[in-house]
Amino acid sequence: MTTTAPTTTHRLGMPGLGRLIATEFRLFTRDYGSLFFVVAFPTVLLLGIGLAVPGMRDPLTDAGPWTGLQALDLMTPTMICVAIATAGLSSFPTYLAGYRERGVLRRLSTTPMAPQGILIAQAGVNLFWLMIGSVAAVTVAVVLLDVPLPQDWGLLLLTLPLAIGSVFGIGLILGGVMRKASAAGGIGMLVYFPLLFFAGLWTPGPTMPETLQTISTWMPLGGASQAMTTAWFGVGDFPTEQFVSMGLWTVLTCTIAVKVFRWR
Repeated sequence: MTTTAPTTTHRLGMPGLGRLIATEFRLFTRDYGSLFFVVAFPTVLLLGIGLAVPGMRDPLTDAGPWTGLQALDLMTPTMICVAIATAGLSSFPTYLAGYRERGVLRRLSTTPMAPQGILIAQAGVNLFWLMIGSVAAVTVAVVLLDVPLPQDWGLLLLTLPLAIGSVFGIGLILGGVMRKASAAGGIGMLVYFPLLFFAGLWTPGPTMPETLQTISTWMPLGGASQAMTTAWFGVGDFPTEQFVSMGLWTVLTCTIAVKVFRWR
């Protein structure tokens, strides 16, 4: 199968892209399952951890630079990783594989709209909603759970594109080769949980054993979570290794996705 978009004529630009994005946005808002898990799940998970798990709101003792913080504080950057992973590994590849399954990608190749437009539209819609989900989780954490605001907003905003790129690249590979939406979603979930483990969803990153922290640095969401934690609490040096890790994952996965993506 060809790995590049089929074209019947040479296309300049993407006429109709705005309408396609608007259509994808409407379709996503009607998909209550995806909307819940991308937008609301990080907040629900954070509230569940903060209100139901004993000790999560107690100040840490003998924890080095983290002493005095709540254990829950260290979990908050991870909720952004949850939003990124849910959009990038579940919603995004499932929609793309579903469009292939129903022949949407093939039919787009016969219209003036370049098929790549569907990738832009889907990525844009998922990015919008994952940012809404991230902002909602952080707002609830700060207002209801007494989590401090990030100290270094510049570093946090610098981390986000690389974190998103490293995960969405994996999702693009899955969405690019799977012929059924169920297969893309299932394999995405197999990747989802290990990545969130390394991001510190079960054990906050700063409290992980040193060896596990080192391994996590070179995982897509592990490096992202560590960089966000540095930005949040201002502890440690600039996360150079984490940025290198996220950059390598972004370049590697996106390069592979371009090579293997199938439009039929």
